Amino acid sequence: MKITKIQAQIKTKGRYSIYIDDKYSFSLSDLALINSGLKLGQELSKTEVEAFKDESAADKLYNRVLGLLAMRPRSEWEVKEYLKRKSDIPSHIEKILNMLSNQNYIDDEKFARSWVESRRLLKPISLRKLKLELKQKRISDSVISKVLSEDQIDEIEVLKQLVEKKRNQSRYQ
Repeated sequence: MKITKIQAQIKTKGRYSIYIDDKYSFSLSDLALINSGLKLGQELSKTEVEAFKDESAADKLYNRVLGLLAMRPRSEWEVKEYLKRKSDIPSHIEKILNMLSNQNYIDDEKFARSWVESRRLLKPISLRKLKLELKQKRISDSVISKVLSEDQIDEIEVLKQLVEKKRNQSRYQ
């Protein structure tokens, strides 16, 4: 089995289609292609082709997760659930979670801090509600306690602002 063509994909930038014996076989991202060392004319065994197909699936899933994380930070649980929906191969899920953790793309403590900060910026919200939201994202109790203890917002002041806002609405006059 011989690699006859390596071609950049048109629809998916940064991915390359690998053709073996003039037939499409699998695709890899630019980084995975460089790391694989594949080149035109290279001979591959059937087991090597299967290994590259498996790597291709994991690589595609990894790039999808990066797109998900680019939208907003996610908790480790959210990423794990996304991976479970997109792949039924546990080895891919573990491999990708390890890669993301090593690259600091998923960190529940950083996620919790950014979640609290963004919620405080958007609108006044109680500590109780923040705690509930973080629990729904499956953040551990110790991380929630640590992050909320660092939060410098005065709860009484937040409640006063909420009451004042409600008093100004016509239906609460």
